[in-house]
Amino acid sequence: MTIQVSPSPIPNSNVVSLTSTLLDKDAYLTRLLEQVIATKTEGWLQELRDGAANWVRHSTIPTTREEEWRFTDLSSLRQVQFHVKTQSIPTDISALTLTEAANSRLVFVNGVYAPELSAVADLPDGVVVSNLAGLPVEHVRQYLAQAEGAQEVFTALNTAGITDVAVVWVAKNVVVETPIHLLFISDAGETPTISQPRCLVVAEMGSSVTLVEEYTNRQDAKSAKEVYLTNAVTEIWIADNAQVSHTRVEREGVEAFHIGKTAIAQARDSRYTCHAITLGAKLSRHNLEILQTGEQTETILNGLTMISGSQLADTHSAIALNYPHGTSKQLHKCIVGDRAHAVFNGKVFVPKPAQLTDAAQLNRNLLLSSKARVDTKPQLEITADNVKCAHGATVSQLEDDEIFYLQSRGIDENDARNLLVNAFAAEVINQIPVPSLQKILLNTVNSQKSLSND
Repeated sequence: MTIQVSPSPIPNSNVVSLTSTLLDKDAYLTRLLEQVIATKTEGWLQELRDGAANWVRHSTIPTTREEEWRFTDLSSLRQVQFHVKTQSIPTDISALTLTEAANSRLVFVNGVYAPELSAVADLPDGVVVSNLAGLPVEHVRQYLAQAEGAQEVFTALNTAGITDVAVVWVAKNVVVETPIHLLFISDAGETPTISQPRCLVVAEMGSSVTLVEEYTNRQDAKSAKEVYLTNAVTEIWIADNAQVSHTRVEREGVEAFHIGKTAIAQARDSRYTCHAITLGAKLSRHNLEILQTGEQTETILNGLTMISGSQLADTHSAIALNYPHGTSKQLHKCIVGDRAHAVFNGKVFVPKPAQLTDAAQLNRNLLLSSKARVDTKPQLEITADNVKCAHGATVSQLEDDEIFYLQSRGIDENDARNLLVNAFAAEVINQIPVPSLQKILLNTVNSQKSLSND
């Protein structure tokens, strides 16, 4: 058999190559990628970046035509051209610190480690709280960017631009009594900026740690109105019989965009508790994903979203209970005022091997305005036949009879409304195991006077 090979065609500038159609599918996303890609280096970290960058080039920014994003329109994000800003160090962050974590604080500004603002003196032996340089490569390499869901477009964008990482490593059987505060500050300036904080937490067998992960700006009137994008990723690996209590607070500026991923892997007999508080940003999205990798785990998820004005806050959670005797309890609350829009989508997967699972999920929503909106979708996907599972959602407004009752006790109408809103939020806030943070958040709730404006 004779095979004839045709001569290669002469390149034609008017013809689109097949390769170019497979890469850079989204021009806006490509521009973002070009902004965040760091100077090339040698070694495993560069290979990690290159692989993620290649995935981004094959991806597109999600649209409302996709089921997972149908209530969250990112067209306002696409209208902004973001740039990476060099680090600027605030002169005073005392208003952002927590009393209990005064000597166990790691600070990043615009995604860059700020050692002069950090304090890690009050930690026991066997605990490392540092940036990427604080641990040997072989330790970090086996965990960083290894969680499921690494191909999600914003997660891959973060990985493609990794320059540093906030690392918390707790050795076997070490109990950390002091909360560890991971503080990520955005300082945008006049030009819209993008920062990509990255956090890696490893709790070895039998260990215990309490974390506060906070995203905010410099808290002054000027910076509160700056336009910036925070694209954050946190990976938490919990070994056998380890325990992690995790509080995540998002308090970005009113014109900011915040997209966050929290990925947790739970091994046998481990316990994970998350308190996710969403207060800021013009548009925010938090993907919370828990993967059970061993039996008899305990997962407790508490969430509070409190928004007003024209804010949009989207929470998507997914819990994969793959082994027997797992317990999962989730309560997510939304307080929505003015023309704000809250979204909750919670999934719990219970496949056939996960017998004797106990899972409960509840989303409660309080609308304080006739123009406020909430879209809620709690989901259970169960194929196991010996389980105890429940889910539900409620949407309500302040009850007139409750307000009347408080008025009959000498409380005016406005104070009565605020008292009921505070009580609704306090059910979640009071479970946070850091008293000073509880106080800060309750004061924030109390200061929201415009929530009920139509």
